[in-house]
Amino acid sequence: VQLVESGGGLVQAGGSLRLSCKSSGQTFSSYAMAWFRQGSGKDREFVAAITWSGGNAYYADSVKGRFTISRDNAKNTVYLQMNSLKPEDTDVYYCAAPDRTYYIGIGGPYEFQIWGQGTQVTVSS
Repeated sequence: VQLVESGGGLVQAGGSLRLSCKSSGQTFSSYAMAWFRQGSGKDREFVAAITWSGGNAYYADSVKGRFTISRDNAKNTVYLQMNSLKPEDTDVYYCAAPDRTYYIGIGGPYEFQIWGQGTQVTVSS
């Protein structure tokens, strides 16, 4: 199983970015997916998660109302639409999947065993 993120970059405060994470090597539609972020010297932080069907989504309070997670099971891809970006959103963003089907955990990074390489998001003030 491989997860590959893309879409990061540099944006001004108030701007938008859309991250993508393409999965290969698994039955994508059977797995929940999530986005985390991590800054230098900080713990990896939960951002958003979505169930295998896309019917339910969960968000960290810090991004609720600004970020939207979605998925296209036909394309084996999960997205993170980030609007109204703030400088404090600057981090490396990772997509992640659990190693079991039809399971979603939002307790923390330990709930997810498969990780992408990360994509840098930088928001300038």
